[in-house]
Amino acid sequence: MSVLIAQRPTIVDRFVPRSLSADIALVLAGAALTAAAAQVTIPLWPVPVTGQTFAVLLVAAALGSVRGALSMAVYAIAGFAGLPVFAGLKSGFEFGPTLGYIFGFVAAAAIVGFFSDRTWDKQWFKVAVGLVLGNAAIYAFGLPWLSIFLGLNNYPNDLLTTAQAGLFPFIVGDAVKIALAAALLPAAWSLVSKTKR
Repeated sequence: MSVLIAQRPTIVDRFVPRSLSADIALVLAGAALTAAAAQVTIPLWPVPVTGQTFAVLLVAAALGSVRGALSMAVYAIAGFAGLPVFAGLKSGFEFGPTLGYIFGFVAAAAIVGFFSDRTWDKQWFKVAVGLVLGNAAIYAFGLPWLSIFLGLNNYPNDLLTTAQAGLFPFIVGDAVKIALAAALLPAAWSLVSKTKR
């Protein structure tokens, strides 16, 4: 039993026995996966298209609320401390346009993980609901800071302009990521069940 966290088993717990060392390794692996996904980038200004959000959602669904949120916190702290884990191998604590999104990753992981802790990751519709709410949390943190950033740098920062810069370009990609994850997680559970039988 893990002394790090007490929570309901998630999909990863069917493959990795629970222990403190396993939890720490999974938290670090989730942060590393997010760092790798951040390098899958389509440059846009002020917010690039990256694979980060897909990694955040999958890590949270696999690890649950506590380990998922810790994993994203480790990812953020590593980047702020100088490790090149952010998009384009960037690092450091900067009040740039994407700062709010990084904090949103922690909140999104807690939300998506909350649903996984309650086995919502076994049915595609429930998975999709959790992922949509988690994705919304990323924007709830990202867009207000983006608006502030634009205003501080003498760019228009009204609601429409902020949405055009930090929301609208990502809607289709987010829908694809959510649909993919909503299909993958129940399929993984089904495979686990068949293997157990």
